[in-house]
Order: sequence, then C-alpha cells, then structure tokens
Amino acid sequence: MQMCLTETERVLSTEMENVGVLMTCSMSAYLERELEKRFKLFRLWESNSKAQFLAGFGESIRAVVGDTKVGADAELIDALPRLEVVASYSVGLDKIDLNKCRERGIRVTNTPDVLTDDVADVAIGLALATLRKICNADAFVRSGQWRNGDFELANKFSGKSIGIVGLGRIGTAIAKRAEAFGCSISYHSRTKKQNTNYKYYSNAVDLAANCEVLVVACALTNETRHIVNQEVIDALGPKGILINIGRGPLIDEPKLISALREGRLAGAGLDVFENEPDINESFFGLQNVVLLPHVGTDTVETSKAMADLVVANLELHFLKKPLLTPVV
Repeated sequence: MQMCLTETERVLSTEMENVGVLMTCSMSAYLERELEKRFKLFRLWESNSKAQFLAGFGESIRAVVGDTKVGADAELIDALPRLEVVASYSVGLDKIDLNKCRERGIRVTNTPDVLTDDVADVAIGLALATLRKICNADAFVRSGQWRNGDFELANKFSGKSIGIVGLGRIGTAIAKRAEAFGCSISYHSRTKKQNTNYKYYSNAVDLAANCEVLVVACALTNETRHIVNQEVIDALGPKGILINIGRGPLIDEPKLISALREGRLAGAGLDVFENEPDINESFFGLQNVVLLPHVGTDTVETSKAMADLVVANLELHFLKKPLLTPVV
C-alpha cells in the first residue's frame, strides 16, 4: 500500500521503528519480516516465561498482532499499559477481549474480505470430499485394494439442498458456489437478510431439518457456541452432512462424534475443532469424516494479502490515519 506522506507523517513513519509490536505466536514468516522492517518486533512465543517477558517488556509494547490461536485476552491486555491497537491476522475475533479493548480505548482490526474466497472454496471442497468419499477413495487406491474390486458408491453433491448457518461474507460466497452446482440454498442468521431470495429459517433446528448439507459459517460468540447441538444434529438426520469452516466450538463435538459413530449422521467435513490442534482422537477412527488442520485461509496469495492488511492497519494507526478494517 503506497501512501503520500506529509512531513509530519514522515517523522511519524521514521519513529515507527521504535514502536513495540508484539506477535503472540508464530503465524506467517512474511508478516514477521514485514513487521520487523517497520517496527520493534517482540515474539512472545520465543520467551521461556510469558510472565517474565511481559514484566520486562510490557511497557514497550503499543501494538499486538494475534491470530486464531493466540489473540489478546484480558490478561494480556492488562499486562500492556501502553497498548493502543490489536491487529488480528484473521477475520475471527473470538480470541480478542473486545469489551476490554473498548474499555481501554484500544483499536482492533481484522482481515475480512481478502480471505472470503479461500474459505468458501474449502467449504465446497469439504462437501465434495465428504459426499464423494474422496479421501477414502485415495486411500483405497494407495493401499492396492483396487486390484481386488471396485470402490464403494458415494453420493452426489450437485442438486443437494444446502443450509448455511451465518449468511455473512463467507456464507454468501459459499451459497454462490453451491448455486453453480444446482443446489438450493436456505440459511439461518440473527436476522433475515433483505438482499437475498434464499429461504430464511429463524433457528438452526428448522434449517437442519430442511437441508441435506448443513454448512456452519457464522462467527463464534456466546450465543453461537454449540449452535450445532444434539437437536440440530438429529434434525439433520442419518442422511445429512455437516460442514464446519467457522470455529470449532460452534459444534458440540462429543454429540457429533456419537452421531457419526452410530450412523445418525452420514458424514462431516471439518476444518476447525474445539481444542485444536489437540483434537478429539475419536475422530481418527471414523471413516465418514474429513479432517483438515484449519487451513481455510492458507494459500500463498491470501496469506500475503492478510499480512499486508495487518501491516497497513498498524501503519495507518501510528500515522494517525483512518484504519482500513476497524472493528473497535
């Protein structure tokens, strides 16, 4: 991002190299390099003791960069008395204490839009992989079993009825892709959308009862935690497929595992989990679930775009200019 700077802004830009920016965990080598070029970068994960690190350097840090693993909770924010801005290398905000940031007047940014297409692509990919049993078919070929007979029949994706929990940027992008496969679309959101003809359901249970593939694409909040519970899973039924590209805690995982194991749900495709990366090992023995290591946004192109947006927001903040993607 190129900016025409005034003399005052040039001075501020030069002073940025003394601004302390804390990365909470290892997330992007490119982002790390770009931050180090511009700021005084601190790497929290390299410290043997988080408490000792914050006690020694807390006064020096004016910005935090977090992601889906480690953001900025109340404890971290309280340990940084000069914190001015939190920039999330993610669209999700569930790892940031937004209320604490509002109380302190701390700005918060995220990286929407630039990752929408990749996450929507992965949602469709998971649906195809689950219904067409692509991973199992790959293992069938690699193991040499094809010599002994044909692979089992799978199910088609085209023409399926798709229910989407959360019709925001990503949910809408998923819907458009599914429409290209001849799928009918319905959805559940907090409120009915005025700019779409998709069928609206006021609750997730009714949505699940009226679709064949349920895609979870909403934000994680106190209200949406375990929005996919036993009742929703039962409503989706033994022929239903569940796809989650939102956040792991949106689904009650023990209930999901039981349904998959007992045949009360046909299959699931999951990119996110409740306690990732230490996911429930019961998933590993199930043949009707496709598991991805939270890679919905992980392409070369999108990772760079997200990093550039994080850096641009930080630069604009310290230049006292409007942020590109403000949340708080």
